[in-house]
Amino acid sequence: MLKERLDMSERRACRIVGQHRSTQRRPVTRGKGDDALRARLHAFSRKHKRWGYRKAWAVLRDEGWDANRKKIQRLWREEGLEVPHRKKKRRRVGTSTCPVDRLRAQRPNHVWGLDFQFDQTADGRILKLLNIVDEHSREELGGLVERRIDADRTVAALDGIVAKTGEAPAFIRCDNGPELTANALRDWCRFSGTGTSYIEPGSP
Repeated sequence: MLKERLDMSERRACRIVGQHRSTQRRPVTRGKGDDALRARLHAFSRKHKRWGYRKAWAVLRDEGWDANRKKIQRLWREEGLEVPHRKKKRRRVGTSTCPVDRLRAQRPNHVWGLDFQFDQTADGRILKLLNIVDEHSREELGGLVERRIDADRTVAALDGIVAKTGEAPAFIRCDNGPELTANALRDWCRFSGTGTSYIEPGSP
């Protein structure tokens, strides 16, 4: 209007009325309603799976949609649109004696899992619990509940289970705690022909 009536440039007219020059050049899409906007957001989400509502708002704004960021955010949430979380790969430290594929129990006494838990009594003293489970049958084979459990007590518990079942496991799976990486347990595995599935301490 100022351009036609006062014969001034677009730049000066926009400066006077306090508008950005882009408002005079970008067509504004109005009157489509929220249904059309919701459909456009769905199409945007399918095409750009790693982009969120802020990027959608920027793109729709450039396309001429008359919607502020808060409205786009509200519609984005109402439609259940979200950016899928990336799964963080676990970095393995050291080497393992198990195959590259995760070792899976195929039969009873194939893989035994060993794990320690900790608790305390009312007087504040620590309790240490050793759990030994057959990973195929999910059966609790045995364990210990004592104030202190070292590698020798762990080996003794394994010997007791082998004497009861009559068969040693093909593999044991455990973490790299000091009781489970000690020479006593290594010797027991070697003499019984049992493989291990734990990560050696340190980096390669």
